[in-house]
Amino acid sequence: MAPEGVEQVELTDPWQAVKDAGHTPVLVSTEPGEIQAFNHLDKADTFPVDRAVADTSAGDYGALVLPGGVANPDFLRMDEKAVAFVRDFFEAGKPVASICHGPWTLVEADVLRGRTLTSWPSLRTDIRNAGGEWVDEQVKVCEAGPGTLITSRKPDDLKAFCEAFTAEFAKVADG
Repeated sequence: MAPEGVEQVELTDPWQAVKDAGHTPVLVSTEPGEIQAFNHLDKADTFPVDRAVADTSAGDYGALVLPGGVANPDFLRMDEKAVAFVRDFFEAGKPVASICHGPWTLVEADVLRGRTLTSWPSLRTDIRNAGGEWVDEQVKVCEAGPGTLITSRKPDDLKAFCEAFTAEFAKVADG
């Protein structure tokens, strides 16, 4: 996460889904301290950062969830360490889940070639320009590459998104 700009419900619902599935979520940010979440354009709650991206690696985790919010992924894609962190999950073949504007970071990480995914509709051209195929679906699970990519369009899709990625994450935990 970036220090600010994550859509709160896109953080809290997946966080709870990971906990409900018996796993321990970890909030990784580009900066230590806390992040400022938003409800659309209004400030919402703050959340403590567990680890700074500079002090951790994809090898420390089994999977990755990238929430959206317009500002969060825009900040992340400008941070080389955050982009490398995301790219490392793909190179390691670990599952990645991303919702709404979250795939902007995937575009910057250059991990979408040959993959099919969904997102907030305004990312459609960016995804296509990055070599991905954009579809307008509630949830898209793409296994065309190292690691599975699970994507959704918007907060209204959160229930289906959480069900899809926790099912995929369970395969990794069981394997």
